[in-house]
Amino acid sequence: MKYSGFYRSLGFGLAVVPLLLGGCASYYTHYAVFPAENSQGESRQVKVTWQTAEYPDWWVADNKSTPVTVETQCSTRKWRLVDSSHDEASQADCGTGVRACGVSGEDVLASSGEPAGPGTRCMAINPSDPDALITDIGSSLGLLVSCQPVSTVRGSGDDSENIDYIRASSVPYTIYSRKSPRGRLSTRPPELDDAICEEDQ
Repeated sequence: MKYSGFYRSLGFGLAVVPLLLGGCASYYTHYAVFPAENSQGESRQVKVTWQTAEYPDWWVADNKSTPVTVETQCSTRKWRLVDSSHDEASQADCGTGVRACGVSGEDVLASSGEPAGPGTRCMAINPSDPDALITDIGSSLGLLVSCQPVSTVRGSGDDSENIDYIRASSVPYTIYSRKSPRGRLSTRPPELDDAICEEDQ
């Protein structure tokens, strides 16, 4: 019985550990916006974004990240690239590293026109590194796009939406990203202007 207070205090200490882990992290937003063509050869802006929680080198926790999102101007399609640290990685069974898989009926390999389903890697960051993690991405990254859409439009009439995306390339796009403390209004990723989308209609 004389140890009951000790065990109670130990239990309290364990409960506080997650709070301490969160308190030691620094949170960042990473983003890049660059010009490229979509699969139709139209000039578009492409936005790449992700977030990280970074811990001091001496701390017990590993750095963490969200998946990387790739958006193409005028399109509602958003790609999410994951690595082995993410829960979604178990569904992204199309290779290793930082990758996004195709969707059956929506994507084909640009090089051959063959269907690109869940087992096909359509996008990859730093594709030559099979152990790549999003938390290790520096200010420069390579984005390899291997697929193109079966159709650039989903639906018809007033219910139609553009689902095109950045054009496939046999070599990775070289992208330079910015890093800023999360929540700082002055350094938020810019919104993609949709004025050009209305002009193209």
